[in-house]
Amino acid sequence: MTEKVDVLICGGGSAGLCAGVWLARCGINFRILEKRAGPLEMGQADGVQCRTVEIFESFGLSEPLLKEAYHSIEIAFWSHDDMVGGGGGGIRRTKYTADTEPGLSHLPHVLLSQARINELLANEMERAARRSCIEYGCEVQGLEVDSGYTSDPNAYCVRVRASKDGAEKDYHAKYVLGSDGAHSVIRKSLGFKMIGDTSDAVWGVMDVYPRTNFPDIRKKTVINSEAGNLLILPREGDFLVRFYIELESNAAKDITVDELHERARLIFSPYVLDIAETVWWSAYSIGQRLANQFHEAYRVFLSGDACHTHSPKAGQGMNVSLQDGYNFGWKVSAVLRGQASPELLKTYVSERQKIAGELIEFDRNWAKLFSSTHRREHGISSKQVEEQFKLSGLYTAGLATHYKDSRIVSAGKSEPALAAGLMVGMRFPSAQVVRFCDARPLQLVRALPADSRWHIIVFAGDIRGSRALVQLQKVLYQLSTSLEAVISAFTPSDVDRDTIINPILVLSSGRTEVEQDWIPDVFTPIVSKWRMKSLFKVFVDEEGYSSPHGHAYEKYGVDPNQGALVIVRPDHCK
Repeated sequence: MTEKVDVLICGGGSAGLCAGVWLARCGINFRILEKRAGPLEMGQADGVQCRTVEIFESFGLSEPLLKEAYHSIEIAFWSHDDMVGGGGGGIRRTKYTADTEPGLSHLPHVLLSQARINELLANEMERAARRSCIEYGCEVQGLEVDSGYTSDPNAYCVRVRASKDGAEKDYHAKYVLGSDGAHSVIRKSLGFKMIGDTSDAVWGVMDVYPRTNFPDIRKKTVINSEAGNLLILPREGDFLVRFYIELESNAAKDITVDELHERARLIFSPYVLDIAETVWWSAYSIGQRLANQFHEAYRVFLSGDACHTHSPKAGQGMNVSLQDGYNFGWKVSAVLRGQASPELLKTYVSERQKIAGELIEFDRNWAKLFSSTHRREHGISSKQVEEQFKLSGLYTAGLATHYKDSRIVSAGKSEPALAAGLMVGMRFPSAQVVRFCDARPLQLVRALPADSRWHIIVFAGDIRGSRALVQLQKVLYQLSTSLEAVISAFTPSDVDRDTIINPILVLSSGRTEVEQDWIPDVFTPIVSKWRMKSLFKVFVDEEGYSSPHGHAYEKYGVDPNQGALVIVRPDHCK
């Protein structure tokens, strides 16, 4: 049996599903092959970074995620003290600190089962596609690229061999995304290698229902004791908790669940710990590896664990993998829809390969912080560990991603002083604003949905006062004329004017003193089958009736008297 698809995704994990949501929303012909017999039931990952929650918000999926997840607000640090327990020694609390530094994101760090994360993505993908997109029980056997046709953008030059229920299946695709995990068949078929090493450190992980008098069992907690290190991550619901437990060097395969229980009891001393039930557990050796190549002829690409593997304690794995898919999905969709040349896909490799390299380096250093041996050998105190947690906050929130100049990042041609609070190549942060048409307070990024459009945000300042109004109207007229020309150049005549480029206007104040007819038509385009004006693209930076002031201009470093224009990519990078 042979099937043709524009994009074939091998692996139905976080990276593949996130890319699939983009493809479904953009109307691309694609298929996901997943060797599991059905959806993931018990996920290994559970930490959802602020940036990942922002991505879910861009897909319109943040509400169920935030409703169901555990919100990690505070971290507790505990360390050994000889005076605890009447001089017998034990652990005591040394510090509380915010899990995420206030102001980094408008959304929190949360914890939710990877199985549920995948389910949310899969449901949205199939809702948008209006069909089943995942072929379960289908195992990839190999891949071949016909090099004679890779320069032809219309060629189905990648062949993937798979099997299901004993029957062989052939897929021919224009593009393939290998999201098939650390033992990737796609990577091995291409002859790519994973470069890196595995340390002697062994850790156990288990999801448990603990009976304990330990006071911080429902907080993210770092414990450094004489018996080893332990990380507590509360899970969704009221009682489930995950423990990451440092073990003595041993083969991971030889570890038993009873050993994990006993080690945890020793670390918690003098507090009592009784495990009522263990839902899931595993043991692993820490290693960091990076694929030596991320693509073949820019027709086959790797993502997630297929190209980067590391320890799970910083909560990066599922998040970085999902963000790989987020980056790939909009780009391959733009190419297949004729909105960009295939050259755009080169930026997937340059951007995500850099991020993967930074991830490996971060994880290598992060893992050392949790190693009792490393800390003893280098004299690292618990206080220093606490400080490192704080310094790493931007990275662990998923907000440190910084893409270098390319076809779609242009720091060199920007005027950074016009928006000093923004950095070109990083994600566009949100700020609360008030929508002009209905006085509703909203996060500005809510006006930038993940629907393949580019966004042009004009910060026009304060237009109150006749003199200011005349000057602003002159500038806005010139700007809107130029913006109309840009929109016309990229937008087909038979679709809504905001189909390709989404123009947004943000005023600095004076909402009740500004009239609707002062707003240039480019920000109120005629849309929908009813041919009505869209009034949802104009916002004001001021206090709402029931919400505080968002101070957007201050946050973005924009002078209201000077204004600024910010171009935001479909993936919210600027």
